[in-house]
Formats: sequence, C-alpha cells, structure tokens
Amino acid sequence: MQQWLQKHHLRWKIGLVIMFGLLFMTNHAFAEQPNDVKTIPNWEMKWGGPDDTIQNIIASSLEDRWMTIESGAKMPDKPEEVTTAWVRIKLPEQLTKDYGMYIDEIYAQQLSVYIGDRLLHEVKFDFPTDRQRSLFPLSAEDAGGIVYLKLQTSMDRLGVQSDIQLDHYSNLTRTYIFRDLQNIILGFAFIFIAVIMLICSFCLKKIGRATWISLSLIILSLGTIFLTYSPFLYANFTRFGDVFLDIFDISLAVLLPSLMYFFEKIFDNGKFKWIRILRKFQIGYSVISIIFMLINQLNNYNFIQTYFFFSVTVLGAIMIFQFIIIIGLSIVFVIRGNKEAVIFSSGFAIFALMGMFDLILYYANNQKYQFFLWKFGVVGFIIALIVILGRRFAINQEQMANYSKELEFYNHQLQLSEKMEMISSLAASVAHEVRNPLQVTRGFLQLVAARTDDKNKEYMTIAIEELDRASVIITDFLTFAKPQLDEIVELNVSKEINQIEGIIMPLATLNGGRITVNVPADLHINGNSSKLKQVLINLIKNSIEAFQVDGQINIWAYEKDNEVFIHIKDNGEGIEPMQLTKLGEPYYSTKTKGTGLGLMVTFRLIEIMKGHIEFKSQRYLGTEVIIRFPIVTVT
Repeated sequence: MQQWLQKHHLRWKIGLVIMFGLLFMTNHAFAEQPNDVKTIPNWEMKWGGPDDTIQNIIASSLEDRWMTIESGAKMPDKPEEVTTAWVRIKLPEQLTKDYGMYIDEIYAQQLSVYIGDRLLHEVKFDFPTDRQRSLFPLSAEDAGGIVYLKLQTSMDRLGVQSDIQLDHYSNLTRTYIFRDLQNIILGFAFIFIAVIMLICSFCLKKIGRATWISLSLIILSLGTIFLTYSPFLYANFTRFGDVFLDIFDISLAVLLPSLMYFFEKIFDNGKFKWIRILRKFQIGYSVISIIFMLINQLNNYNFIQTYFFFSVTVLGAIMIFQFIIIIGLSIVFVIRGNKEAVIFSSGFAIFALMGMFDLILYYANNQKYQFFLWKFGVVGFIIALIVILGRRFAINQEQMANYSKELEFYNHQLQLSEKMEMISSLAASVAHEVRNPLQVTRGFLQLVAARTDDKNKEYMTIAIEELDRASVIITDFLTFAKPQLDEIVELNVSKEINQIEGIIMPLATLNGGRITVNVPADLHINGNSSKLKQVLINLIKNSIEAFQVDGQINIWAYEKDNEVFIHIKDNGEGIEPMQLTKLGEPYYSTKTKGTGLGLMVTFRLIEIMKGHIEFKSQRYLGTEVIIRFPIVTVT
C-alpha cells in the first residue's frame, strides 16, 4: 500500500496543479467581463400581498408606495408580517437583438418575472432556501418597457441585493455559468479524492485506518459543502433542492467531529481527555441535528425556525469555539517543535480565520451575509493536509525501513543468542569430560614416541600437536561457557597494552610486520587483567594473520563521551561486508582452519566487561576494530 501511495503521489500533485489551473482559468474568465455590460442605475420596490396579481400592480395608482433603490445600496429590511415584494425595473429605450438581464442575488423562495403583463420566467423553491440568481432573455421590442419581479418568501429576507446587468445574452450566460464553476470544480475534485482515499483505506492496516478515514471524511464533507452551497444547483435542479440542503447539513455535521478526530489522532493521541469529550459531544450533537433535520422535513418544515437556531446559530458558536481550541493547541504544538503542527497550523489558521471572519460578518449583518472567504481557507487547509499526508508517507516509509533493519538485527541477535546458549550448555556438560581422555591420550603418545623410531616419532608429534589444538578449543569452550571475571579491578589501559606488546611484537616481526602503539597513560577502566589481555591478544593475532606485504598494525586509544576507545587497525586483506555481520557467531571464521570460537570468546569477554566491539573493513585495504569501555575516573 505504501509503495502504491508513493507511486501515485506525483499523480496527485499533477491533479492538484490541473485543478488549481482550472480554478485560475475560471477566475480569469469571470474577471474578463465584456466592456459593454450595462447596469441598471436604480429600480423601484414595494411591499405587497400574496394575492397581488400583475394586472393589479400595473393598474394601481398608488405610486407613493414604491421605494427607489439605488444600485449598490443596501436592501430594505423586510417587515415581519410581509411575505411578498414587487420590483419594478425600467428598461433602456434602445436594446439590441439577443439581449438579456442578469441578477446575481435575489432573496426569495418564489420568483416570477414579467415583461409588462406577460409572464416570462418563474422559479419556486419548496424548501427553506431563498437565495436565487436569475437570467432571462430580452428582445429589441422590449426596449423602454418595464420588467416586474414578484418575490415571495416565508423566510426573513426579501429583495434584490446585487446589481442588475444588461448585456448580450451569450455573455451573461457565460457569467451565469462561471459564477459557481469554482465551487463545482472544487466540490467534485475533493469528492473524487475522498472516494479514492476511502477505497484505499481497505488496503491499510487497522492501526492507521481510522486517521485515514477521518481525513477522507474531512475532504468528502468539504467537497459536498462546496458543491451544495452553489445556487447554480438550486436554480437549475429545483426539484432536488431539498436533497441538496440535506446533503449540505449532513456534510457540515460530519465535518466538525471528523476534523476534531483527525486533530486528536495526529497531535494529541489521547493526552487531553477533554478533547475526546468535546469530540464525543460533537458526534452526539451532529446525530441529534440530523435526526431533527429529518423530522423537520417530514413535517413540511414546520419547525424551520427552531431547526435554524440549532443548526445555524448554535452550531456556528460551536464551530467558533472549536476553531479557537484547535488554533490554540496548534500553537502549543508548534512551540514544542512539532513540524507537522507547523504545517497543520499554517493551513488551518487560514481556514479557521477565514471561517471566523465569515461567521462574524454573518452575525454582524443580522445573518444576511453570504459566506465567501471560507472557500479560500478551505483550499489552503486542504493543501496543508495533503502536505502532511505526503510527509506522513515519507516518515512511514522511513520507519518501515528502520523497523525492517531493526527486525533483521534483533532476529540475528536472537539466532546468535540461541547458538550461544546451545554452545554454552554443550561446553559446560561435555568439555570437562572430553579434556580428561585427551590428556591421558597425550601422555601415552609421549611415552610411545620416546620408544619408537624417528619416522613413527614424527607421526606421534603431529598427533600430540592436534591433541593440543583440541585442548585449546576446549579451553575456549570453557571460557565461553563460564566467562565470569574472577577479579574486577581498575585497569590502566596503557599498562595492559604495554605488557602484551612484548608478547605479540615477536610474532608480528616473524610474519614480516610491525606494530605501533599510541596510548595515553591516564585511561582507566574496570575489568579483569588476564581477560582484557586475552581479548587484545586475540584481536592483534587476527590482524597479524591477515598480513600481506609490509604488514602494519596501529594501536591507539583515547577518551570520548565518558568512554575509553581502543582502536586496532591493520592493512591486511580485509573482510567482505557480508562477512562482517557474521563475526562472533559460533563456527564462523574467515580463516581456513579457524573455528570462530576465539572471536566468539572475545565478544563474550568484552560483553561481561560492559564493553562494545565494532568492526570496520574494506577488502584488500585492512580492518579496524573499535572497542569501547566505560571510563573510570581516578580520584
């Protein structure tokens, strides 16, 4: 799954580039409005009754009830008992062919458009939404005429909020379509990404599936909110308007707890119980809101005011409270140095601040403001989440690689431990029994050799040497099986190395090499003198046996990080990288006649002296052994 995600991560980036390219083009297209767009400078409006007809309005002589509304001015507040309003628009004296009128924001549940007394266009919402936009054609014969708009609603807003534009019908059609194209592109893009992520969640392990699904639900709910927020859908698919409203409310109810859960899993992970309590409260509130929505719809929206209070006013306050909490905690995690918190905070700060500004403006304008800034916040937030997702992929991949290496290492150590335990048990039970017969056999061979001829004596000598070699192997077995230090004292590293220098130097000279020693006199460790000498002799002998032409062994030591480092480096034939990992294992040796027990004993002795050994080697360039022991401070 991780490999698939890495493989397709670049495609996701390309898809995002294409998506934002399309958004840029729609912005560009919408910004390039034709220069000959005409705006009606003013129009007239009056309150009416639900039984008013176009004929009554035209025939009425009560001109004093018409209010003149200037373009760009604030829409008059609707009286509480009024449900109907009339708008009267005077057309220019000259209109060219294929003209049209476009009104971007009309607040009404039912809109009827008349030219004179002729009904031209009618839209009716049987659901609690009052935001419409209207586009209808005009002909040259309509020049100088009057357009009447009959607006009816059961909600709090009524009237025309935007400019009234006149232009060629084709140009206005482009404006009408591009007006909501951003929302539609973003909505479908986010929904597509979320669906793919939800499908991929079945391939994830259980430990990370919940966080992945919560992120998918965030993107899915934001996508559906973008899509169902667009007036384009309600104006062109009126019969599905109640479904769009329900989807919008459900998406909002899913978004908030999903966002809280995602934040909790990424950064909190159960540290703050009150965050979990808040998330559970949000889930319960969302469930109650959805149930209330269904009850309200089944009762023909008879409880719309109460539902509006809980689903908009109260929920808006909860959203502000949640945003403040998440922003505050994000700042705390940023201060603690969490890099993902920095990314999350940057994206979420844009989203939350834009959303808070929208909510503040909404309540400051008596709930008549249309949310707009939050779209840019959502885009910034989604980008931040995708960046975090990509970072998590990289981190998880690195962790998997590290876990694989650690697993391989621990598996190797387990196998080695099992081998050591087996050999230790074997050595403890067998070594003593084998050594006695060997000594007896060696004694009799010496006696026989003293009484035989020279030819047979040579054979006897070879047999005695092999028995001695077997005795050395048994000694190594016993040392490995019972490596306890008989006496632990403070050792001067320089003194111990100087003592074995006289023993090992002749062997190096005999093999055509030399040894240089550079060890300070003030390095002290705790250990057993004979065992430390055995370790050093074993390692130096291995270096001597690896000599090539002009062999050289360098021995030096120093103090670093409260440890004593002893280096033994030769210029011998070196060891292959695959062989380095097997050094110290039973029965493994790079020598032709080696058993591996000597180095195995060396590892065991260093271990019981609380030391650590490391090998570095390159083929035909030499090998370096690094031994570390805890330092002892001399008082």
